[in-house]
Amino acid sequence: MSRKYFGTDGVRGKVGVSPITPDFVMHLGYAAGKVLAAHRRDGTHATVLIGKDTRVSGYMCESALEAGFTSAGVDVVLTGPMPTPAVAYLTRALRLAAGVVISASHNPHDDNGIKFFSGEGEKLPDAVETEIEAHIDQPIQCEASSNLGKVRRIGDAAGRYIEFCKSTVPSMLNLRGMKIVVDCAHGATYHVAPPVFHELGAEVVTIGASPNGFNINDKVGATSPAALQAAVKEARADLGIALDGDGDRLVMVDSDGTAYDGDQLLYVIAMETQRRGRLTGGVVGTLMSNLAFELALKQGNIPFARAKVGDRYVLEMLLERGWRLGGENSGHILCLDQHSTGDGIVAALQVLCALHTAQVSLKQACAPVALFPQVMINVPVKQKKDYAQDPRVAKAIEEAEHDLAGEGRVLLRPSGTEPVIRVMVEARSRDSASRWAKAIADAVSANA
Repeated sequence: MSRKYFGTDGVRGKVGVSPITPDFVMHLGYAAGKVLAAHRRDGTHATVLIGKDTRVSGYMCESALEAGFTSAGVDVVLTGPMPTPAVAYLTRALRLAAGVVISASHNPHDDNGIKFFSGEGEKLPDAVETEIEAHIDQPIQCEASSNLGKVRRIGDAAGRYIEFCKSTVPSMLNLRGMKIVVDCAHGATYHVAPPVFHELGAEVVTIGASPNGFNINDKVGATSPAALQAAVKEARADLGIALDGDGDRLVMVDSDGTAYDGDQLLYVIAMETQRRGRLTGGVVGTLMSNLAFELALKQGNIPFARAKVGDRYVLEMLLERGWRLGGENSGHILCLDQHSTGDGIVAALQVLCALHTAQVSLKQACAPVALFPQVMINVPVKQKKDYAQDPRVAKAIEEAEHDLAGEGRVLLRPSGTEPVIRVMVEARSRDSASRWAKAIADAVSANA
């Protein structure tokens, strides 16, 4: 069943434009509250936790959600600015009915979104989101005063989450003697990420930790690592850690200023997990995971599987297979033996633990994953169809795959938001990737 409002990661859009308006967000809170209340069997009020990133529109969305939930008879716990994975953790730790995050992740400040976690700290099941959608367009029928929800603020949320993050690595991990630059993207980790690494012994230099409501992800963070690269070199640091606006993406930088993406960092974690005999099954990546990553895992005798693009689909495949480790090259890394969702701080700690144990640098640990160049061309199309089945396109793909001879990949993927087909070719040389991407894109365009 197609959904009207929920995408792969909650409801998201431009602030002030439907659906991110005060009226809609209040209706969303009310609808979610009614669904949660209906699932309650003990007669008590359901309680939800609401966290947000640092966007100025978070105040508006928080108030609207609060009104919607309380009018439905649901109690609310507010945390203020808090990373997405922290909301997932706190929801589970406090035994609450659900968690809600007000964030548009890596998007600019004038976007925002609402995403939900179940009481187990996992993405809300599709069936529950569909049930919420069925209530959104219905009028709000406020509960009687005696049954309205109440609101309170949890004052020690940041401290609880900091301690949780530290608990995901062995107590013997000591970062004393390391200088680390931490880029918080002017986002939700600004007051939690630096203390985590400092309390483990590192000398911490912080950038991107002065949010003003408008500068989230602005030329800083995991989606703009240049700021971190410059800061690491200027501070003569051992490495750098960049998170995104809501704290679930990770990019790391070595002492030379070289950036490493999610594939490379996931490889480091996987190899260390295997070395300790704690790897369950294999590793899940996505259709966009670099072939060099897959080949490096194969060299290490680690099974690999590809899910659709999106950390939601990585999580689904991990749960289906009973595996515990997966992620995206964008920096979403899931360590399900540590947390129920992707967490940039937790993933960084797993990498640091691996480096500490093996006594190697980030550059040395990532060396086996020399990323293949990826060239992507967006081809405008007028209709949705399987272009790979078109004879001309199929011939171009066949010729490309024959030429690449197992040392490259071809991927055709329709955009979920635009009328385009994304043609991606990966090869050992950029020239080869560019040449075949253009040939296949031309074939798609001729049949668009």
